[in-house]
Amino acid sequence: MKLVACPQCHAQYDLSARPEGGTFACRCGQVLEAKAPSAAVDAAVERCSACGAIAKQGEESCAFCGSGIVPSADPGSLICPECFARNHDDARFCAGCGVGFAPMPIPEDPGTAVRCPCCERPLHAREAGGIVVHECGKCHGLWAPQDRFRALIERAAETARNRFAAGEVAAPRVEGGNPSHSQVEYRRCPVCRELMARRNYQRRSGVIIDQCHEHGTWLDANELERIAGYVLSGRAQRVADAEADRERRREQDAADEAVRRVTIMAKVEKTDWSVFGERRPTTLGVGSIVDFLARLLD
Repeated sequence: MKLVACPQCHAQYDLSARPEGGTFACRCGQVLEAKAPSAAVDAAVERCSACGAIAKQGEESCAFCGSGIVPSADPGSLICPECFARNHDDARFCAGCGVGFAPMPIPEDPGTAVRCPCCERPLHAREAGGIVVHECGKCHGLWAPQDRFRALIERAAETARNRFAAGEVAAPRVEGGNPSHSQVEYRRCPVCRELMARRNYQRRSGVIIDQCHEHGTWLDANELERIAGYVLSGRAQRVADAEADRERRREQDAADEAVRRVTIMAKVEKTDWSVFGERRPTTLGVGSIVDFLARLLD
């Protein structure tokens, strides 16, 4: 990777996939030069490159995660965009200052980028749990293209579950609220500019999302966290189980109705519908219309 960091918000961008030179706008608005640091420092290893924990001098493995500590990196390898220390290419944290390496996609040109449906600012691409979405730098809403929304929800729920299992105090907000109390505001799709449909996520979550059936889903600033909390709370699974149970009952009712109809038809076929007198059971089935007329004239 070739990383550059914004001096204002410290967001990181990977320049490996684009030619160096020129400028681009950070998601915070700061104009950055598309050029990776050229001067590297062979700093002493003070952090584990796998987890970022403090590494004592002379240690061969991290006391926290057990990963091996390699004292030096090859020339031409990853350079930390904050302290310019040289690191191994597969490092997750800087061995010098401990900063995590988490580059985001370089924002698109504002002239071609989709715009926020709330405040009309250009949306910037960013990576959330390995999934590229678009974020508004002002209201912090997220635009998830159609094929990434489900993956984004699953990743958010997984992250919330891991944080909860690790005993972190910061729990996701799970309050759903009453959608009828919220202000109704229809927003336009950032791609096609048509009005999006308002949906109560999974019908019972209380989190109202905006969806374009063709292009994607818009989430306000805290809605992703609220949906993750809803999934983590177990309510989403209970709704899914209840829906599956209703579907099983519908299938069983349909099967019972089919059996009932077959039984009725069997009784009808064994009945002589003669116009002379009452209906009389017979062992003969209802044959062709010729047989029926023959019985009448007999």
